[in-house]
Amino acid sequence: MSATEAPAIEAGRHQQILDGLKRSLGDALLDSVLERGDLWVRVDRAAWHKTFETAKRTLGLTFFSFLSGIDWAPAPGLSGERTFKGEDADEGDEVAEVAELRAGIAGGDTRFQVFARLYDVRRHVGVTLKADLDDADPRIATVTDLYRGADWHEREAWEMFGFTFDGHPGLRHLYLPGEFEGHPLRKDFPLLSREVKPWPGLVNVEQIPAHLDPKNQPAPPAADPAPAADPPDPAPLPAEGGAG
Repeated sequence: MSATEAPAIEAGRHQQILDGLKRSLGDALLDSVLERGDLWVRVDRAAWHKTFETAKRTLGLTFFSFLSGIDWAPAPGLSGERTFKGEDADEGDEVAEVAELRAGIAGGDTRFQVFARLYDVRRHVGVTLKADLDDADPRIATVTDLYRGADWHEREAWEMFGFTFDGHPGLRHLYLPGEFEGHPLRKDFPLLSREVKPWPGLVNVEQIPAHLDPKNQPAPPAADPAPAADPPDPAPLPAEGGAG
């Protein structure tokens, strides 16, 4: 098989997965994108469990890779798309945040999304599934009855994003103490360290001091030419006359 044939074969495998999901979900399959040799599919959250059931039992996607969440809300004061003018700048010098809501590949209509990755280890092909969640009450069905590995991931998304997975056998903290309030991976969660010191992702456009600017540094002195090597001693001349 030549290298030029591989993308077409890979696209064909993804198309088989997509066709199978379309047959099973119908209008509940909201969007799909085949980008950079990979497949993304967004489904209605009411069909989340059915999507995983179809993927595992019909389409051969038996390996559960991961599940997590996304908060697409702009983060006031925290976004790496803001420009920080430097510690000595006036308060009004910071560039405004980018305010539009982004939803990534395969789109989205809400602030919160859950997404997961499944893989077929025999055909070496996978799919990323995603679903929109309600902003006020982000909840969706658990898939732990289909993929036991989802247990840990759903607990983490519940703890960090505040997503509820209906039917999960035991949503409880993984990292945080039981009395902890809030969800640290939400964009509106206050992080004092980011308020005290600007987030490292901010682009610092403060001018480099002149004495540190490489353009103002003196050129290094030219190296002295290496001394010429002494010529080798001439080979001794043979003695006159033969050995007597």
